[in-house]
Amino acid sequence: MRILLVGAGGVGTAFARIAARRPFADLVIADYDLRRAQHAAAARDSYTAVQLDARDEQATAALLAANSCDVLMNATDPRYVMPLFRAALNARVHYLDMAMSLSQPDQDAPYSKVGVKLGDEQFAMAGQWEQAGKLALAGIGVEPGLSDVFARYAADRLFSQIDELGVRDGANLEVAGYDFAPTFSIWTTIEECLNPPVIWEDGRGWYTTPPFSEPEVFTFPAGIGPVECVNVEHEEVLLMPRWLQARRVTFKYGLGAEFIAVLQTLHKLGLDRTDPVSAGGVAGGVSVSPRDVVAACLPDPATLGDKMTGVTCAGTWVTGTGPGGAPREVYLHHVVDNAWSMAEYGSQAVVWQTAVNPVVALELIDSGAWTGTGVLGPEALPAEPFLDLLTDYGSPWACDERTPAAH
Repeated sequence: MRILLVGAGGVGTAFARIAARRPFADLVIADYDLRRAQHAAAARDSYTAVQLDARDEQATAALLAANSCDVLMNATDPRYVMPLFRAALNARVHYLDMAMSLSQPDQDAPYSKVGVKLGDEQFAMAGQWEQAGKLALAGIGVEPGLSDVFARYAADRLFSQIDELGVRDGANLEVAGYDFAPTFSIWTTIEECLNPPVIWEDGRGWYTTPPFSEPEVFTFPAGIGPVECVNVEHEEVLLMPRWLQARRVTFKYGLGAEFIAVLQTLHKLGLDRTDPVSAGGVAGGVSVSPRDVVAACLPDPATLGDKMTGVTCAGTWVTGTGPGGAPREVYLHHVVDNAWSMAEYGSQAVVWQTAVNPVVALELIDSGAWTGTGVLGPEALPAEPFLDLLTDYGSPWACDERTPAAH
């Protein structure tokens, strides 16, 4: 399979390193910064590195055609989803991403009503993808991605009725030498944490709440322990109800009080804004996005691996009724130890955990185990082949049975 990988940051580089060990994958790696593409391409001698502006749809489509690519793998941040999505469609190749097209809050009631939802722009073009006979697999990182696969597995194998599908993410990672150092893209983190979180309920549909709402303490495995988690805007809540039946779908993130306080301060100061502002004191005048400035001032998450310790856990908590009619509660999860991912792949745990899932998905598509056309989420496809192959990659998942809460 010939893959155009667009984006050679931490996740893109980890993707290249993982794919280098799988014989099915041959990569052309593109980035705005050619040096980053070349760094990622060093994972295998046969990889090619090229410079590309992800906003240029014509150049992307031409690159896909010139290299006889079968698929475009988007490893950029969500700003570039739609130009890459359209370029892949125009080039008549499959498309995968790990984050979906951006949302826009409702102008009148942002903390109760949804506006433009994550992925709406992509789903609006589903018919065109079906007519082209190509698959656009949206949200196939770890969250969204593996979390959605877990939800499909639970629906197929573990439950006769699901009350709640609740994605819960927590970690005990620490970064030595920094007071504040996000382990994932700060641009994306600001976007998902400060936008109104979305919840789905049967009979009500999608609705929003204020950021960081409904705090709860969730106990994570692998020595992480109890962590306070809060509602955050995330793709799973927009994807799962399209294919799976549940009474409620949520996403909660274990951010911690200090991390939330920093994000709230950025918002109060307007430093989360994406529209350019004029830096009037600079000779000649400069316009710059405040959020891009914040990102430039913080360390690149891809470079933090040798300073990080601890583990990260992504998973889906499911409650409902088991096949035998009794109440059931499980937490399907995937844990990555930073010491292991650094020793084995040279990539820190968070980016490695994100990157492994699209490689698994592409191998399933290449083998024919996963097939489809149109715009699909991971839960639209069978879970077991994915989970089996993930284990074969040396990164097993687990399912914890928990005591159902009394109601």
